[in-house]
Amino acid sequence: MIETNHSLIELSRKALLQEMWNAAPVIKGILENCEDPERGRDNFFHYLNDLERSYFNIFSDKPYTLHQTEKNLAKECIRVLKNIIRTENEELTGFSAYKVLFQLAQNHSDTLPLVRKGFLAEFLYLFRGISGDLFIVDKVDVFDSTGRTAGKARSKNLDRYARLLSHSFSKMKNGFDREIIEKRVKLKAKILDYFGASEGDWSNYKWHLRHVIKDLKTLQDLISLSKDEIRGLELAQEYRIPFQITPHYLTLFNESGRTKYDEGVRSQVIPSTTYCENVRKNQIEKCDMDFMGERSTSPVDTVTRRYPQVVILKPLDTCPQICVYCQRNWEIKDIDEAKITQEKIRAAINWIRENKYITEVLITGGDPMTLNNRILIQIIQSVSEIDHVERIRIGTRTLVTLPCRWDQEFIDKLAKYNRLGKREVCIVTHIEYATEITPEVLSVIERIRKAGLSIYNQLVFTYYNSRKYELCYIRKQLKLSGIDPYYTFNMKGKEETIDFRIPIARVQQERKEEARMLPGLVRTDEPVFNVPKLGKSHLRAWQDHEPVMITPRGERIYRFYPWESRIAIVDDYLYTDISIYDYLKRLHDDGEDIRQYQSIWYYF
Repeated sequence: MIETNHSLIELSRKALLQEMWNAAPVIKGILENCEDPERGRDNFFHYLNDLERSYFNIFSDKPYTLHQTEKNLAKECIRVLKNIIRTENEELTGFSAYKVLFQLAQNHSDTLPLVRKGFLAEFLYLFRGISGDLFIVDKVDVFDSTGRTAGKARSKNLDRYARLLSHSFSKMKNGFDREIIEKRVKLKAKILDYFGASEGDWSNYKWHLRHVIKDLKTLQDLISLSKDEIRGLELAQEYRIPFQITPHYLTLFNESGRTKYDEGVRSQVIPSTTYCENVRKNQIEKCDMDFMGERSTSPVDTVTRRYPQVVILKPLDTCPQICVYCQRNWEIKDIDEAKITQEKIRAAINWIRENKYITEVLITGGDPMTLNNRILIQIIQSVSEIDHVERIRIGTRTLVTLPCRWDQEFIDKLAKYNRLGKREVCIVTHIEYATEITPEVLSVIERIRKAGLSIYNQLVFTYYNSRKYELCYIRKQLKLSGIDPYYTFNMKGKEETIDFRIPIARVQQERKEEARMLPGLVRTDEPVFNVPKLGKSHLRAWQDHEPVMITPRGERIYRFYPWESRIAIVDDYLYTDISIYDYLKRLHDDGEDIRQYQSIWYYF
């Protein structure tokens, strides 16, 4: 019997199938001894129902052979398995995992090649799970003793958790690492020399905007690129996919080539070949890339509304720097092509003024900080003059892509509209890696906080920051730097951003096992899934989403119930996730010890 994810990756498909049936001999017997698949389905359900009742029945032997923790997880696995073999969900998703299981049990030789290892792995862990065979080896006896003896024992166990966290943090780097700073200083000097610029130019944000790096040749002149990065950039130019990197952000790159400390930073702004090919496919097929359905939630030009009291106002359709996985990549333009239509902005502000239910306005884009002080302050002032607006958010990534944009003149003017007891003006930013928080960035944060303004962070959970305890480290650095963690976003299900996506189970695992080790004031972010057209759905609660199918590739299909499903009849939303097996294999191939992720299979 395999004991770890590591062993799982090494098994052949045939061996994995055998492990799956070894974990559920009763289920195999039910399916292989029944000629009628529907009769087999009924017997399958009867078995699961009997098993579930046994966990509740105090006269059953089974409750006394399993710990309550194991029983609780077993009941969850039974619930998921029932969902997956329901005919309703087969109709909903257009696929029957049950029929595949039936054929595999019947030894149909042509069935196994039709499914991937991820499919078999999902059922292997579900079959183990329904029996309570979860390989949980730790036991915390908090109730076995009392008084000082119990306190010392508990403290010793907590020390073990803290030691694990501390050991993980010791292997990570932030923007204050001496070696990283030295390399950044050297690369900054090279960039200034390349453009014939001075230190004075470097502190002028308009100089950075004029010298945004958006062509392959310039980038190759300044840093070393890997073959796959070059190919991605070549395709981006061929398919007219804009990419932009500010000179400041480029200093976060390792000049001599990609390392594990800057691979996330690079991936964020260098389009991969997969991304470019998928965007090209969308272009050819004329697919709508508005994944979040923002056109369908826009009551007036430049406004998006998905909630009762909050609206998004988008005065500009570009950023100083373009993030590859941006949800608005369908409308973000090259900085030279962007434009602001003041008539549309005035009309949008008038619409907000006439709707008394709008109490909060998020000014975003694109990045509104691309605009000059005069235009941006004019927009903020106009919004602040609306009596029923209680909060104005500035959504921007310039804190880390263009810190010099935050001149004291703008900060002082912005602070004038922040009036305690009447209106809050705050900044919502988007920091993905601890190395993005540099001394320059910290200086800006300090000046913003001294002006009385709060800063919140919305972090996108991607493959590149999904390693064990990495988000804990980022949260810690954010909070120490004066930024409150606000949201952790599950990656959008857009095919072009497949390189970044991770399983929902990883988001839940991180929140439950890793973030829980942090003090409460540090883990203030909420993990959410953004349902197109309808808004954020929490990822903690079963009533907000449920797994309904496993695809032949091993992907879970989830049914999401939007935030208002308890107060209105509103359509559900189906989402096909990333295969847990494929995610673990990718981590393994990148040198990660995937034994640390063993429990990921039991987050739904």
